[in-house]
Amino acid sequence: MPSITALADILHHGLVWRVGELSRVELPRIRSGFPTLDAELPGGGWPAGVLTELLPENIGIGEVRALGPALSQLSKQGRWIAWIAPPYLPYAPALEAAGIDLTRVMIVKTKSAQESLWAIEQALQSGACGAVLGWPDKASFAQLRRLQIAAEGSPALAFLFRSPLAARESSPAALRLHLQSIKGELAVRILKRRGGPLARPILLKPAPAVENPQRPSLQIDHAVDRCLSSAPAPRILPARLVHG
Repeated sequence: MPSITALADILHHGLVWRVGELSRVELPRIRSGFPTLDAELPGGGWPAGVLTELLPENIGIGEVRALGPALSQLSKQGRWIAWIAPPYLPYAPALEAAGIDLTRVMIVKTKSAQESLWAIEQALQSGACGAVLGWPDKASFAQLRRLQIAAEGSPALAFLFRSPLAARESSPAALRLHLQSIKGELAVRILKRRGGPLARPILLKPAPAVENPQRPSLQIDHAVDRCLSSAPAPRILPARLVHG
């Protein structure tokens, strides 16, 4: 039976956490670029080594905008940003305006949910990616558990975009966020984190317009859309060639 002193030591070192308190376990993390969000994320930013689920109310409401500053940091460090089966081709000018180096963006096309899950797992296990963004059509708890295990051994940020209906299901993901649009702003509700959920929404202000003499100013609402032929194109690969 552990003594009171032993239990106090465990709590002090962050090996467990009390309900209602944020975990103090030190995981590698990248600041989100939104101070109000960082203040509510365990460790103060997007955590590496865990699976993060993003559940947008609708596709294209600004879900990728929330990741923009972190993806920009990683791409400038020369890290690969892998997009696995996005619903639309990422809009290259918006990614550029968000500061993301397109030469470090890799888009993987898949033919099935099973292939998408396989590609996400392989990208995480490769150790070559700074972030892995995946859009599987569906996934069982066992399949999500495989991805969580892959994320635990990876230095990458692991983001999984799922339907908001998935919030009703249990998940091994350490962080689950519901995203919706409120009066034109992206609202984030933390459904699950190490330290308990957050009832109130966090409003993320829209990214400011970026002046570029080569093209009109862009307001970054979201970056998952069609790709203009005049812009540099990210690298697109079929799943079977990613680690073939």
